[in-house]
Amino acid sequence: MMFSGMREDVRAVFDRDPAARHWLEVVTTSPGLHAIWIHRLAHGLWCLRLKWVARLIAQTGRFLTGIEIHPGARIGRRFFIDHGMGVVIGETAEIGDDCTMYHGVTLGGTTWNQGKRHPTLRDRVVVGAGAKVLGPIEIGEGARIGSNAVVTRPVPAEATAMGIPARFVTKGYADPEFEVEKRRRDMQEKAGFDLYALGDDVPDPLVRSIHAILDQLHRVDQKMHTMGEHLGEVNPKYSDEDLPVLNEKELMGGFVSPDSSLDKSE
Repeated sequence: MMFSGMREDVRAVFDRDPAARHWLEVVTTSPGLHAIWIHRLAHGLWCLRLKWVARLIAQTGRFLTGIEIHPGARIGRRFFIDHGMGVVIGETAEIGDDCTMYHGVTLGGTTWNQGKRHPTLRDRVVVGAGAKVLGPIEIGEGARIGSNAVVTRPVPAEATAMGIPARFVTKGYADPEFEVEKRRRDMQEKAGFDLYALGDDVPDPLVRSIHAILDQLHRVDQKMHTMGEHLGEVNPKYSDEDLPVLNEKELMGGFVSPDSSLDKSE
């Protein structure tokens, strides 16, 4: 049974790591695989109430791999940690089958109280590099956590969570805050520029002003589209007319420097 589980772990590496070439290379050089195997040993001792020995083995694994997994954490089958440096998995964390985790991930707690205080990841969850999943929350089956996201509330199955704090979207449900951000990104693309890496939580008054303008542009765009449909019923030629494209230089105004590539001919 133990060797069967180890073979599954090795196959999981080949299935999800395109850099894996040979089983000997994987077995001898994969820190994520080593961390999981060391954890399985430590967890077995933890369940036998040999907690000091279990913690000592877990600490040795942390020193060797750069991956810290508390021996009390419960980990399912075919768990894959890619690269792994800086991963921290807390004592009461639970991870289902076929989950994937990248470097810098934290499954942490938000309280010093005893009891369940770390996340539960259901089957097939993928957690991107640098993400923080905090508290006794549940991440549903097949969910995906974006890189550097900070997740502090439950994520539905098959959802994608991203941002700080994380917002999520599914096929059947859209987080209202996520929809606002998506609407603004759509308007940014239509206008010809991207306010890169700046969200609604940024306390920059200029950013907030631009967001307000984008919201207003969205409302005007919807109104013009509706008017065009009605005018098209009177005269079909109006329905074929496109709205003018907003020039990037005009939108950015004085914020575009003379040395900008925008002023250089192709």
